[in-house]
Amino acid sequence: MKKNKISLETRFWAGFVTGNPFEAFDAIFDFAHLDYYKQNLSEAVLHCYKTKVYKQDAPCNAFVFYTAICSFLKVCYCLKGKDKKWKVKESSRSETVFHLSSLTKEEYDNPFLALQSAFEERTLQQFEFFLSEITELSLSPYDVDPDSDLATPYIHLIKMLDAAELMKERGVERIKKNEQVEPSVE
Repeated sequence: MKKNKISLETRFWAGFVTGNPFEAFDAIFDFAHLDYYKQNLSEAVLHCYKTKVYKQDAPCNAFVFYTAICSFLKVCYCLKGKDKKWKVKESSRSETVFHLSSLTKEEYDNPFLALQSAFEERTLQQFEFFLSEITELSLSPYDVDPDSDLATPYIHLIKMLDAAELMKERGVERIKKNEQVEPSVE
């Protein structure tokens, strides 16, 4: 049975199409820094509870952010089970641990675990709904309570962003067939 490929939809914000999730990660962090994504995500969620419109001076920026994060989610979904074929390289230096503090020790050692954990708890469609909902509510001048839990997907998305940054900083490498890898902590 042939698997259906998920379109990463990088053309909207990166200006090119890629089917390689690792190239898409690079494009995501070339487009903007980790802090940009985390700050915009936090501000969008906070504006869901306000009557002030998020990015009122340039609401189109909210759409660009939305499309980039949707692509990011699709990349994470594609990579969630890849820890059997790929591993994050060992750190040759000290990463900036402070901004990656959302990760547990196990997730810090194997960032693929943060992706797996997120998609065990929520589906890709639920994460996409979360993004649609916060975009809609944050751009609305009305005081409306969200229909769903915003905290859980928000926390998982922050963890996935930190895990992705860690993968980008360290790099990934294909596991050789003869190489033994410790089983994942589940």
